[in-house]
Amino acid sequence: MDIQQLSNFVMTNLLYITGGLGVLVIVMYAIIINLALNVSYMKKRYRKMMTGVDGQNLERMLIGHIEEMKQVVEDQKRLDAENKTIEDLLAKALTRVGVVRFRAFEDMGSDLSYAVALLDSDNNGIIFSSLFGREDSRSYVKPIEKGTSTYTLTDEEQQALQKAMGVR
Repeated sequence: MDIQQLSNFVMTNLLYITGGLGVLVIVMYAIIINLALNVSYMKKRYRKMMTGVDGQNLERMLIGHIEEMKQVVEDQKRLDAENKTIEDLLAKALTRVGVVRFRAFEDMGSDLSYAVALLDSDNNGIIFSSLFGREDSRSYVKPIEKGTSTYTLTDEEQQALQKAMGVR
């Protein structure tokens, strides 16, 4: 098709082409109006979102929460360190106790003698023993390391040690 024929076609159909372009312009205006309304609605929602509770700015609120979270993390680290210190102290504390009361001498009345084992979580500690008699009483202290003593233990002291270690 040459330019002469195209020019004739446009001239004979000019009314239809102009009408089609007019309809296209109206459709474009409708799309533009729809987009403008959507943008306006989104702006309103954005402003509402950015203005937080009681008119406070959302950005300031978020920054405040981030600072609070940093403080919480620091506090958590400090508490973890304190907890570790307490656990270390508790491991060394005398937390296991075994007590045996007994009659040291046949001619004595009630169970006035006793053996008390005090141990930490590693079964280190001491055994107190006290023997009560008519004329006198005697007290003994024996060290315990890893559940045993370098001193000879009486049957009652051995029982108190077993009770403290949880062995029946």
